[in-house]
Formats: sequence, structure tokens, C-alpha cells
Amino acid sequence: MSNFAVEHVKRVRSVVQTGMDRQPASSAAHGAPAGGSRITESWIRCLNDYHLDPDSRDDPEVVGYTELQERQESLADLRAVAEVEMADLYQQLAGSGYAIMLTDRDGVLLSFFGDPGFTHAASKSGLMQGAVWSERVQGTNGMGTCLVERRPISVHQEEHYLSRNIGLSCAAAPIFNHAGELVAVLDASGESRLAQQHTLALVSASVQMIENRVFLHQFRNEYIVRFHNRPEFVGTLSEGAIAVSVAGRVLAATRRALLMLGIKSPLEIVGRDITDLFNISFSGLVDCTVKKAFHPVPIFEIRNGARFFAVSYAPLPAQREARQPAPAARVPAADAATALDKLQFGDPAMLHNVQIAKRVVERNVAVMLLGETGTGKEMFAQALHRSGSRAAKPFVAINCASIPEALIESELFGYTPGAFTGARKDGQCGKILQANGGTLFLDEIGDMPVALQTRLLRVLEEREVLPLGGGAPIKLDIRLISATHCDLQERIGRKQFREDLFYRLQGVTITLPPLRDRADRPQLVRHLVRQESEGDDNVRVDDELLAALVRHSWPGNIRQLRHLLRTMIALRESDRLTMADLPLEFGAASTAAASVTAETAAATAVGPAPDANLNPLENAERHALIEELTRHSWNISTLARQLKISRNTLYRKVQRLKIINPDKTMLH
Repeated sequence: MSNFAVEHVKRVRSVVQTGMDRQPASSAAHGAPAGGSRITESWIRCLNDYHLDPDSRDDPEVVGYTELQERQESLADLRAVAEVEMADLYQQLAGSGYAIMLTDRDGVLLSFFGDPGFTHAASKSGLMQGAVWSERVQGTNGMGTCLVERRPISVHQEEHYLSRNIGLSCAAAPIFNHAGELVAVLDASGESRLAQQHTLALVSASVQMIENRVFLHQFRNEYIVRFHNRPEFVGTLSEGAIAVSVAGRVLAATRRALLMLGIKSPLEIVGRDITDLFNISFSGLVDCTVKKAFHPVPIFEIRNGARFFAVSYAPLPAQREARQPAPAARVPAADAATALDKLQFGDPAMLHNVQIAKRVVERNVAVMLLGETGTGKEMFAQALHRSGSRAAKPFVAINCASIPEALIESELFGYTPGAFTGARKDGQCGKILQANGGTLFLDEIGDMPVALQTRLLRVLEEREVLPLGGGAPIKLDIRLISATHCDLQERIGRKQFREDLFYRLQGVTITLPPLRDRADRPQLVRHLVRQESEGDDNVRVDDELLAALVRHSWPGNIRQLRHLLRTMIALRESDRLTMADLPLEFGAASTAAASVTAETAAATAVGPAPDANLNPLENAERHALIEELTRHSWNISTLARQLKISRNTLYRKVQRLKIINPDKTMLH
């Protein structure tokens, strides 16, 4: 046992003993966790109830493939909604070392979106589909402790019970169904050393979106009353929603609705007439809604007279129900155009890309998407998938840079039971086989190990896959889309990428422009605001803020812009977003960038002036890095490849050394 682990075990036992003795004054002296009593109580459960050793080195508990499938299918409707939100949340946190996970009520990990910078922690900590992260198995952790506490919680590094997990920072929030049952947990975990409260806020906001969307989908054939104590918030994330039968009886309500009405349990409201809650009949509310053109109408709660504003929505017509098309169904041409058309708002380059994509949507032609990180390559691939006859089939995305090299072969090709030591007893279906009949999206294909490129080429040529340990190959029918931000020709020249695989992937090449070069930035900002506010037309950006967002060069492209807008919307004080809503770090970066003058640029050409806040060694590093950036025309991607480090690592180094591009104010 390492000295660090010994100290952690001593600290756990000391805090547990102190907590059991109920001596709050001495708790801090014994090194109580920063999370306070909730963490201490969890540690007490782990030691006394679960009899867990804080320094346990047991292998993570993982359920079999068949059981995992059954658990995933039992939450199919929720997962369909949750994975959309998980993808959005992952994009917001991408590059910050986080992974987004969804577990069921037993703590079994069902879905996983991993950040490339987090793969090491994921592989050594057991963060994978099928792994059990209940508190009883993994000790104090975000997912497991959230299941016990039934409320959002952060567990930061040393607050974890098991010493093997103390490198993690977790933010988790519970997901409830309309009956008030805890059905799942959404979690963001990473190796960040900073306990970021905004991460928990984003996770909680995503959970509320998931619950609302699942609720509205499940009761789409019933009347929905949506209300808030402020009319401008009806139709937003903070509204309450009640499902009502045609006879005016309450069928279900969201958690937010119960909270606003001061009702503790759904059992107190289900089955009651709407007139037991508000001073208006159901038919009267429907009539008022129609007369007011679906603008919120004032109503008053019966119990204490609180005023709300409400809108009643009729059931969806039968032909508009969100049913899954039959397996062989073809998506109509009008719908096919919609998914792709929503990606552009007047930019000539994007319009050209959409037109090219429409021409090959039903062709057996491989598509390669090029563009900087964050330009929306996966969104483009998904739109292309939804636009054709394979829309009802699987869309399987594989980030070739995010899977640990030791696991990538089994992840891609799968394996049979007993194929190797440590294999699951039921085997594993590989990602390629999961895409059979649908679309396989290979993201960051340039980062795939050369040895695996050979096997992938064989699969693509022969259109069949042989799982590890398997005896007979399985025929494949897949649509292939790949993406990269790398210069593959340069990698081919360095023998890091197979030339024959390159030509197999390069049927049609579509280059997505960086956000700073797009002519439709104002329209795109407004579109993303509508998306992130769930289509609420009341949320808008004022002219000054819009101009500032349009001027910004966005090194992280659409992903960075979406992350900023979602944070601003989640933390806003009103529906009018202004410069005051910008995070301080954004404003500081913009101000610093704007302060670069021609005199500074000239000085940089001769040699960067030392920074008084940096020590001599850091100034020497700064000087050398500026020279390299200048030599590479301030192209951070090219320099990162030469230095053999990631773009994110280089960005962090540039920010730490306070380096600013004198020509464009931001790096690209």
C-alpha cells in the first residue's frame, strides 16, 4: 500500500469515527471532507454497512452483455432522450477532461460519452458500459451516492471513499419519472483538480430537460397544461407541466409542477379534477387558451391563492405522433432535406456542403468530413444519416482518439465468450457490428493506430467482420462516414496513416468551415439560442452581445459557442441576454485580445517582452513558444502535431504563458 493510500485510509477511518461520535467541532481537525455531512455519512455507510476496504484493489464489477442489453432496453425511451442531452453536455465539456455517463437505478452504467483526455482514468477506474457504480460496490462516488441521497451531489477527488477513485471529480443528478420514482442518474466525471460548481449546474439542467422531454413524449396523446408564476417563463425549462385527461382529471405532473404547487408526492395530485387545483374549469382553460392565441392566461391556485400563468395544449394528432418508422421504411424527401438544411443559414460554403451531401445521401459512397475541432462534424454526419433510408437504423459513432489503444480492437470488432483473459462471459458485440444496417461514423480517424488500420481496411473491403475469438465472419451492410481535423496526407508521408485506407475512406470530401469564417454567424447564434432554450422565443440576444459574439474568433468553433450560450441561458436572470451575462473569463479574454496594439505586434516580431508575472524559466519557455508559433504562422494545430502533443495541451500552455496572436487576437 502506497504512503498516499495509507494516509487516505487513516483519514477515512478518523472521519468515520468522528462522525459517529457526533463531534462536529473536532470533525474539521480530523480532516473531514469538504462535502460535509453528506460525504461523512456516505463514508460511514461504506465502512460500517458495506464493509468496504478504502484501499480495495478488487476489479470493477461488470454485468454481462445480455443483462446490460436488458437493462438498456428497459429504459429505452429515457435513453433515447438522455443520449441527445448527453451528447450536448459532452460537447460543452469536451476538452476539459470529462466523460458523461448514465446509470440505471442500480448504478449500472448504461451509456458513456468519453472525452479523449479522460480515457486513462476511465480505463483504470472501470468507467465503461456495464460497470456497477453503486455506493455499495464503488464506495462514495457521484453516481452511487446520488442514488442514495436522491438529490444532486458533487464528489471531488479525496471525497471518494476508495483510494483508487480519488483522482476523479464527479457531478451527478438523479432522474425521476412522473410517478416520482428514481430511475436513473446523469453524471459528469473527470480528472479536474478544481471542483467546478457550474458542472453540477449544467448536469442538473440537463436532467431537467430529460425529465421534461420524457414527460411530454409519454403524455403526447393527452392534454398538457404548462404553467409558471411569470408568463414569459411558460414554455421554458423552469415551467411546470400537468397531463390532463379529456375529462379534466390529472394524470401526472412534472417535479417542477409539484414544487410550484407545494405538493410533496404525485399521489396527492393524480386523479384529482383540475378545478381542485385552480380557479378555472378545464374547458374554460382550453377556451381561454384558444382565444388568447396560446398566450399564457392568468389562473389562481385554490389552496393559497397564488397566481400563475398557463397554456393548455391539445393532444398531438395521430398522424404527428413520434412513432419509430418500420425497419424498412424510407424517410420522405421533405424530411430528408430538413435535417441537412438546418445546418446552414446562408453561408455559401455550408450551402455547398449541404447540396453535395444531398446528392450522395442514397449513394454507396464513403464520405470524409474535414474541419477543425468543434466545427460540427458529428452533427453533420448525424444529419446525413437522418436524411436517408437508413434513418431508422443505428447510427454508431466511434471516436478513434478516445478509446484506449489496449481496448480499441475489442471495442471495434467485439469478441466471443472466453476470447481472452478478463473477457465478459457473454462476449461483446463490437461497435462496427452494432452499426450493421445503419451508419458507422469514425471520428478522429487520423488517430487510429496503424496496426488497426490494416484490419479496418480489410473489413471495409470485404464488408464482413470477424469478432476476436470468432470462427466465422459476419456480413456487414453499413454506410461509412469518417472525420478528422488532421492533415492525413501529411500523416501518410510520415507512415502514420495507410494510403490505401485513405483512398477507401475518401469517396466524397466535405470541408466544414471554422466558425470565424462563416458568413451566417448572427443567424447561427440566434439558432443556437433557440436550441439551448428549447425553442423558447422569449430568450433573445441583444444587439451589443450579438455583435460581440459575431466578432469573436472562436478557436473552439461551434462547440465553444454552444457551451457559452448554454451556460449563459442556464444562469440567466432574465430572458434578454446582454453583455452582463457573459462569464468573467470570456470578458477578460476578449479585453486582453482587444488590447493588442500594432506596437505590441512589432515588439513581438523582434522578440517578446518578458512578463513580470512569470519567472525566468517560464519567460524562456514563452519566448521559445512564440518563436515556434510565429514560424508556423500561428497555426496551433500544425505546431501541436510537430510537438506531438494535443491541441488542448498546447492551448493551456499558451494561456498559462499569456501568449496572444498579434495578428488575429486568437489562435486557430
